[in-house]
Amino acid sequence: MTMHPLESESLGGADGIVHGFFTRQGGVSGGIYASLNCGFGSNDETRAVAENRTRVVSTLGARPDTLVTCHQIHGTAAITVAAPWQSSAAPKADAMVTRNPGIALGILTADCAPVLFADPDAGVIGAAHAGWRGALDGVLEATLAAMCRLGARTASIRAAVGPCIAQPSYEVGGEFPAPFLEHDATAGAYFAPGARAGHWQFDLDGYVVARLAAGGVGTVTPSPSDTYADEARFFSYRRSCHRSESDYGRSLAAIALTG
Repeated sequence: MTMHPLESESLGGADGIVHGFFTRQGGVSGGIYASLNCGFGSNDETRAVAENRTRVVSTLGARPDTLVTCHQIHGTAAITVAAPWQSSAAPKADAMVTRNPGIALGILTADCAPVLFADPDAGVIGAAHAGWRGALDGVLEATLAAMCRLGARTASIRAAVGPCIAQPSYEVGGEFPAPFLEHDATAGAYFAPGARAGHWQFDLDGYVVARLAAGGVGTVTPSPSDTYADEARFFSYRRSCHRSESDYGRSLAAIALTG
């Protein structure tokens, strides 16, 4: 099966930058990981994951050894990447930035929001993993700050939110929306009453877009898809949990400077 990565309009027209939000299609993994599982943190066969990642970076026109991903922990650390590392030495972080051509920054997700960034004028790119906790605690703003330290200007940055779980699919419990309201009294706009009493439907994509806009990002493109609802194209941690499956696949979003 051929892979068909999704591209964002806000990043697609930028010279010297390649990117893609890859679906689960076009890989070699089987079973619950079928087929383009790119997460070494899963229990999938290591060889299959390595081949899948090779296919991803080849689609971007890069070498397999130029792809870097982090050990994502739902935190706010944004690191500057000067050279690729081995996957076994991946640092604990949830965002990366670089101004070095030939390095592909990759984010792994299975419902959380992958966010890709670029300031084409400054030649600086970034990538972030934004689940509800990371987005609330400031991973997006940390990514912007790290890009600006490399010479980017916030108003010139373009950001694209990739496929993530959508509000109709994302039920949260009664502990919400309090943490969000403590940060921003208007954040209740991203929570709709759930079908069950004491539950809410959270708009992760809308919240991420709003945080990026509030941070001064010049252009923000929202998520095009619901990872939970579209099983044919996307992995979903929540869907796997609802089915009591033993594990789940991870999709990859990646961005690189070509020169």
